[in-house]
Amino acid sequence: MGRLTTHILDASKGLPGSDIKIELYRVEGEHTTLINTVYTNSDGRTDSPVLEGEDYVPGKYQLVFHTGTYMKQSGVELLEPAFLDDVVIRFGIAAGQEHYHVPLLISPYSYSTYRGS
Repeated sequence: MGRLTTHILDASKGLPGSDIKIELYRVEGEHTTLINTVYTNSDGRTDSPVLEGEDYVPGKYQLVFHTGTYMKQSGVELLEPAFLDDVVIRFGIAAGQEHYHVPLLISPYSYSTYRGS
């Protein structure tokens, strides 16, 4: 059975990004459908996979990381609107792939991601 996982690291503080809202959408053409909403724990990870079981099917997906709220709550002064309020990552899940891990490395003015393991 396949699964999608993620975690967030705050590069500006060298700490996990905790209590960050993450939304997962399935993308079909111009339309998106909300599949799941999770929050990161104190380790910057979610307590369970973002996607698994029967919902884990090949296709295009979108993760929305609500990092602006996290930055503001952790004392970072941001302009209005924030340069990176929501970080959106679109990616594909191919058939036969059992585990996708999509980590996010953030700071107030940059982010990076990769396909992890």
